[in-house]
Amino acid sequence: MPLFCDVALPVPLDQTFTYRVNGTVPVVGARVLVPFSGQRLMGVVIRVHEEEPAGEFEIKPVQQVMDDSAVLPEDLMELARWIAQYYVAPLGEVLRGMLPLTAEIKRNFLYRITDTGRNVLYEGAAKGASRRSKLTPEEQNREYSVLNYLEAGEQAKISALRSATGANKSLLEGMVRKRWLIREAVAEERDARRMEKIAILVEDVRLPKLNPNQTAILAELAAVGGKMRTRDLQETLRRAGVPDSTLGTLVKRGLVRIEEVAEAFHFGGVVTHGKKHAHEHALNEAQTEALGTIAAAMAKGGFAPHLLYGVTGSGKTAVYFAAMRRALDAGKSALLMVPEIGLTPAMTGHLVAAFGDEVALLHSQLTPDERAEQWHRIRRGEARVVVGTRSAVFAPMPHLGLIIVDEEHDGSYKQEETPRYHGRDVAVMRAKLNDVVVVLGSATPSLESWSNAEKGRYASIEMRTRVANRPLPSVEMVDMRAEFRETGQEQIFSRRLIEETEATLSRGEQAIILLNRRGYSFVVMCRSCGEKIECENCAISMTYHKPVSGSEAIAQPGQRLECHYCGFRRSVPKECPKCQSEHLYFLGAGSQQGEERLQEIFPHARIGRMDRDTVRGRSDMERLLSRLHAGEINLLVGTQMIAKGHDIHGVTLVGVVGADFALGLPDFRAAERVFQLLTQVSGRAGRGELPGKVLVQTYHPDHYAVKFSAEHDYPGFVAKEMQYRRWMHYPPFGVLANVVVQSERLEEATGWSSELGRWFSTAQLDKVRVLGPAAAPISRLKRIYRYHFVLKGESRKALGEALRKMLGFAETREISRRNLIVDVDALHLM
Repeated sequence: MPLFCDVALPVPLDQTFTYRVNGTVPVVGARVLVPFSGQRLMGVVIRVHEEEPAGEFEIKPVQQVMDDSAVLPEDLMELARWIAQYYVAPLGEVLRGMLPLTAEIKRNFLYRITDTGRNVLYEGAAKGASRRSKLTPEEQNREYSVLNYLEAGEQAKISALRSATGANKSLLEGMVRKRWLIREAVAEERDARRMEKIAILVEDVRLPKLNPNQTAILAELAAVGGKMRTRDLQETLRRAGVPDSTLGTLVKRGLVRIEEVAEAFHFGGVVTHGKKHAHEHALNEAQTEALGTIAAAMAKGGFAPHLLYGVTGSGKTAVYFAAMRRALDAGKSALLMVPEIGLTPAMTGHLVAAFGDEVALLHSQLTPDERAEQWHRIRRGEARVVVGTRSAVFAPMPHLGLIIVDEEHDGSYKQEETPRYHGRDVAVMRAKLNDVVVVLGSATPSLESWSNAEKGRYASIEMRTRVANRPLPSVEMVDMRAEFRETGQEQIFSRRLIEETEATLSRGEQAIILLNRRGYSFVVMCRSCGEKIECENCAISMTYHKPVSGSEAIAQPGQRLECHYCGFRRSVPKECPKCQSEHLYFLGAGSQQGEERLQEIFPHARIGRMDRDTVRGRSDMERLLSRLHAGEINLLVGTQMIAKGHDIHGVTLVGVVGADFALGLPDFRAAERVFQLLTQVSGRAGRGELPGKVLVQTYHPDHYAVKFSAEHDYPGFVAKEMQYRRWMHYPPFGVLANVVVQSERLEEATGWSSELGRWFSTAQLDKVRVLGPAAAPISRLKRIYRYHFVLKGESRKALGEALRKMLGFAETREISRRNLIVDVDALHLM
């Protein structure tokens, strides 16, 4: 019988931990609760064996086995090991990201008294309270009450201590710092099923004498067929003035019974007002050829990656749905990944229309209980079609037959916290491990995917024309340098864009304007000394968010400044913090200011705004898109959220404002990002019966990214951009990693960076070039100082070996893993 098991825990350590089997023997891939560093953590079993670890230390027992069988099948366990190896990430943190089951674990903090605390309690009883304490006498009395409550040695939750002694969390934490108490984190299993109560009218009973309120409840239930959710019933009755207690009285009298049932899951969706769903369209010749290539690969079996390059509006979604239907008809399941949560409402609506109850949804805006529910539906095989964002790549799908990654170029597929995996690349690896077909689709494929197709690693599929032979929109560039020379004013919107927008609205058509900055103004600056108002936590200018009313050009005290990195907020100061001047002005225009200016220019337009300030919850995007489809909004302004995947047939004009500012960022991918954004947002125009037009306001009309996007020439852009990448050995002509050294103390960050820099300069790293150390472009983030190295490697193997050697050296120098960020295939170097 196995005596030990190795467990991967969600801690930043590149190792597993061995525990003694205690009763039930767990299986590999099951979850267990184990003690770790004064806490009780959930981990995943990696290995079960009889080999006792060498060394003189106590091997602690497993406290609870949570699963009878593996929650992660072998293919996902193998995928986790690959992610940990490839992205140089701790295996436990990888597995934590793969399991969206936090709802099934309840965390509590328990407090118990220490020997020091007992001594303080006995001395206090003999001598009284200390006069040197900074606490008030009342707070000191609470401390002694806590010690007295815990004196017997039993642990207690904070809720019990609060009700018994009146102590709050800060008081208890102070006692922990003084070593009077020990705080332990404890995890325990909880039931995450979502249940709701239903009121059911009891039939075939003789009605006793009832008062008017009781009669009203019975009448309401009878009118809806005898069943109604209790919360809906109570809300209806409250509006009618019926007290909640009346329902309880009817339950006691046996006239109504209450049952608990599983709560229905709301998929959402966008009302498209008569427009066909994706699966209802007949495929044209190009779509049929694309489907034929994918279907042939599915029939043949085995790993087969495909790059589907199709211009905007070419009907890629219809091909996806037809391929998914082929997978389901063959008894397989299909996974569809989208880059943003904002794209899930429309896609989910199409999927539910096509596949009904077999659809499951996975993304981060679901509640923990909802995510656990959907995950278990997928695992049981009840949902054979899964749609979701990057984490959906870990869906436990039995009989997987097809993976589709829509908008595969999108940077949102890259995780910005450990494990820093790329959802697209993990999807390709999962397809390889499962021997299935994977399709990467985009109108602007990433250069890495395009290069793989050119080298024959991916099969190439092209759809170069729009459905129904609709023309691509015509693109007109507005040189904002000339605009300023002619008008003498710096305006958000050019005269040409205003003129075209007015003409579009007067024809009863819709327009979209991209202004890729949130807020009202992204800089508040002193005109006297040039000082910018920066976040106190980050080395970044704060963004001004204007109140709903008022339109002053000068900053007013009390109005809100916000950091979009850490969320810190403050009011606009009355005067410059540096020189005390009152001349504080707003510079730069965000989407909020764009909306305000458009309202002034077009007072009769029905204007909507789509950005992170207006779309906060999962239902906000549904409502906004439904209004757009219905024509309730005829002029939409927003950030890059409006550029991705939306299919609004009434939109004939797209205006682009300030999208080329990114060309000035210290980022080798800047040109690629600008080309993709311009092409994607241009693709929102002319998707219906009427032709589309795009106006691009730019200060860089001669830049190749802007010119090629205006000509809808993706191959031309790729040829030009590849030259620069080849010269500089940037991906796809090399591999890259960004290593960030961070600390809350500046001297630590600089000291560790220097140590690592010296090691890099002396280490013999084969086929790897190291740039740095240097202060990161954002040198301070959330009160953490940041320095970085950029590693360029000729091969992934050489880069991985260099990173692991660096981490080994850092461990010898006691540089914590928490203070090092390793980002393999980094998309951002900021």
